[in-house]
Amino acid sequence: MSQVGTSDNPLRVAIIGAGPTGFYTAEHLFKRKDLVIEIDMFDRLPTPFGLVRAGVAPDHQKIKSVTNVFTRTANNPRFRFYGNVELGRDLSLQDFKDHYHLIVFCTGAQTDRPLDVPGAELQGNHPATEFVAWYNGHPDFRDCEFDLTQEKVAVIGVGNVAIDVARILCLTPNELAQTDIADYAMEALSNSAVKEVYILGRRGPAQAAFTTPEVKELGELEDADVIVLPEEAQLDPLSEAALTASADRGTARKVEILQGYAENEPTGKSRQLTLRFLVSPVELYGDEDGHVTGMRLVKNELYATDAGSLRPRATDEFENLEAGLVFRSIGYRGVPLPEVPFNESWGVILNNEGRVIDPDTKKPVSGLYTAGWIKRGPSGVIGTNKPDALETVNHMLDDLAAGNILDPVEPSADAAAQMVALAQPDYFTFADWENLDTQEVAKGETQGRPRVKFTSLEEMLQAVGKRQAETSV
Repeated sequence: MSQVGTSDNPLRVAIIGAGPTGFYTAEHLFKRKDLVIEIDMFDRLPTPFGLVRAGVAPDHQKIKSVTNVFTRTANNPRFRFYGNVELGRDLSLQDFKDHYHLIVFCTGAQTDRPLDVPGAELQGNHPATEFVAWYNGHPDFRDCEFDLTQEKVAVIGVGNVAIDVARILCLTPNELAQTDIADYAMEALSNSAVKEVYILGRRGPAQAAFTTPEVKELGELEDADVIVLPEEAQLDPLSEAALTASADRGTARKVEILQGYAENEPTGKSRQLTLRFLVSPVELYGDEDGHVTGMRLVKNELYATDAGSLRPRATDEFENLEAGLVFRSIGYRGVPLPEVPFNESWGVILNNEGRVIDPDTKKPVSGLYTAGWIKRGPSGVIGTNKPDALETVNHMLDDLAAGNILDPVEPSADAAAQMVALAQPDYFTFADWENLDTQEVAKGETQGRPRVKFTSLEEMLQAVGKRQAETSV
């Protein structure tokens, strides 16, 4: 094999997954000015940016501005985007090996961890991920149905996603109308009958995973009072001691905000959002039609493990909580990719610092890498993926220097483009995305909104001229 990474023989890299990690990976690679690198990025959706588009809350536009950085990466002349192209559906792993020296999987954590209690099968118990994808206009979830005629909703979990779900359920039509939430979701939520929302955490306020800005924002809702039970806002002695010893100002501020909410009296707003702590659902129960109507909660207490962490354990105190709609947000898992080693128990690709590992030999698989949540599990915020991607990229470049890369039969951009066009003629380029983006933003401007999203593949194909719009006779 002749030297790879020169103008005559560029290093060809495929990145599968066009979320933040995929773009951070590309950014790190392009910083190597001593190498000529060509990057093709693939995503199963026509649109790039992953959870920034389909996961970040529609009222958090500032967070979404990170896409400006990703767009600069995409404008590199040695970058190509292939949207609506899926590994396993359109292309095989061998197809990638035939065209690239290095392949990086950045597909995130696409599904949720199940709630393992009696009654979990009842109608009205949903993964929070589905609700988030629905209100954000993800094409795969636009037809989901959630019973918003219910007045009481429980959200299990106290991470940022749980907070987002609860907040979106409490927004007024006026608040919703200033966001880029999907039109169908705005209509449904504007007509929602929800009056009470409960966020349920199994540990105490000091262990809650949500960030300070997220919990502070709850106090700024136009028409929802935030309630925290005073006895649950008070830290137990173990949490108090741990917080004092850690001097963690961020956690201290979160606790301070929650204790402030506990001192508030309801002001008569039309909705109530209650944060509960040290409770766990042990059973969901329902009506004769199989629809959830509530849950049994056990009160927890914290204890210190041998390692020093604080864990919850059940007491003998129980209570019932009425809820006709339940969202579970208790953790996320990656989805296995065809022919890629996967650790089922952890929900991640089997890897060592980003190098994919063969389960039989326990050695790295030449040319295969991973980064982001599918590499390490769902932790951190968007920016956490940047150093994670750098770790993987460093190993990729070390392996390149050692000659430990794939030997593709057709390592050229044109050959890859022909392969994609044959396998999926309806692929989207980055220029197609920019066309969609311009149309969405323009439509949003007429309504005083950030954008109005296309939410189906057919709409997107028509918008960029890959399909003829149906005409009525």
